[in-house]
Amino acid sequence: MQFIQTVLSLIVTLGILVTIHEFGHFWVARRCGVRVLRFSVGFGKPMFSWYDKRGTEFAVAAIPLGGYVKMLDEREGPVPEDQLHEAFTQKTPGKRIAIAAAGPAANFLFAIFAYWLLSVVGFTSVAPVVGDVKPGSVAERVGLEPGMEIVGIDGEQVADWRDVGALLLERAGEYGPIEMTVRDGGSLGSRSGELEGWRLDQHEPNPIDLFGITPYRPDVPAVLGEIVPGDRAQASGLQSGDRVQAVDGEPIKDWFALVEKIRNSPEESLELTVARQGEDKTVTVTPARFETEDGEVIGRVGAGVSPIQWPEEMLRENRYGPLAALPHAVGETWDDTRLTLVAIKKMLTGLLSLNNLSGPITIARVAEASVSSGFEDFIQFLAYLSVSLGVLNLLPVPVLDGGHILFYSVEAIRRRPLSEQTQAVGLRIGMAMILTLMVFALYNDLMRL
Repeated sequence: MQFIQTVLSLIVTLGILVTIHEFGHFWVARRCGVRVLRFSVGFGKPMFSWYDKRGTEFAVAAIPLGGYVKMLDEREGPVPEDQLHEAFTQKTPGKRIAIAAAGPAANFLFAIFAYWLLSVVGFTSVAPVVGDVKPGSVAERVGLEPGMEIVGIDGEQVADWRDVGALLLERAGEYGPIEMTVRDGGSLGSRSGELEGWRLDQHEPNPIDLFGITPYRPDVPAVLGEIVPGDRAQASGLQSGDRVQAVDGEPIKDWFALVEKIRNSPEESLELTVARQGEDKTVTVTPARFETEDGEVIGRVGAGVSPIQWPEEMLRENRYGPLAALPHAVGETWDDTRLTLVAIKKMLTGLLSLNNLSGPITIARVAEASVSSGFEDFIQFLAYLSVSLGVLNLLPVPVLDGGHILFYSVEAIRRRPLSEQTQAVGLRIGMAMILTLMVFALYNDLMRL
């Protein structure tokens, strides 16, 4: 059932973003006088299609990993004389640039709309309060202490840990001072220290963790939440709402202590003392053997934690009026754009591992999780993914929209197009680069499984 939900989440997510992206190309192409032959969501043979009054075929194809807008083009075959004026290749470089840029532009506009909608409806964020500081870390040099709330970094305000992580990612690999504005006991102050070239060199880097900050989290009691159907927890008789008090007679402090005990006991019988509806019960469960991607053998029983409650004073309710929401939405979209560009730069300079590249499997899993979390998380995920799609498509790599824009810009400057041989070589290089990245991203996905 979960697999089906994950697949459906991927199809819905990519379907929305691909439709928006391709509609940008379609809309501008029509207004530039180009005849659109087909608008397809998905690749391969159409599962179903229909035509509009202008002869454009709208299709939904079987492979939901992209889409395309097919236009009348002399490079794909002879064009009748009476239709030449509607061919893409007959349009000026400026119009062709506009058509190529329209897809990414549509992604950015969608992100702005998504953030605007969230801002009007309202959303909840958690204040970035420091839970602990790692000894010898940059955070310790800066002077951060448990209980402090971070409200600004280098003069830029932050509202939650997402903002903190994005700004710290920008400073990764740098030297020089960093200044943080903090709220400590109700009063504002500043803390500063030297970065000394701290790096993001882990396979799955967390800027906040590498900086030396452990975010505050409320106590997590060992209370079971979701019980996976057919797994060891359900088979043993454990139920959602059970509070685990002891394992083999040893008291359990919190959820993390319970997880550690189960992880360290694959295929070992454990006797759990649980409190259920005011009564103590004894349940015997044997964690299943599971091997992680790095080869570690752990135990798991198929049970999740019950949702935790945040202190009211740490929750921030954010809501804007329709007009005030617009600049906020534009700002959020710009922040996502900047974060994506910074991540690309860090990968190219070696400060961020290429193991962070993600493919369709990771997108599907995150999409399923965000859908399960609710409207707010799913819309935020769509907005960020839409920005990433827009930025990546604007990279000057042949095959991508940015590569086409580069070719047409050179043509506009030279007043004649690049030779077909040059364009063909560029396209082959671009295709090789994209296929390599796709294979690497898919490999990373499989390793994460």
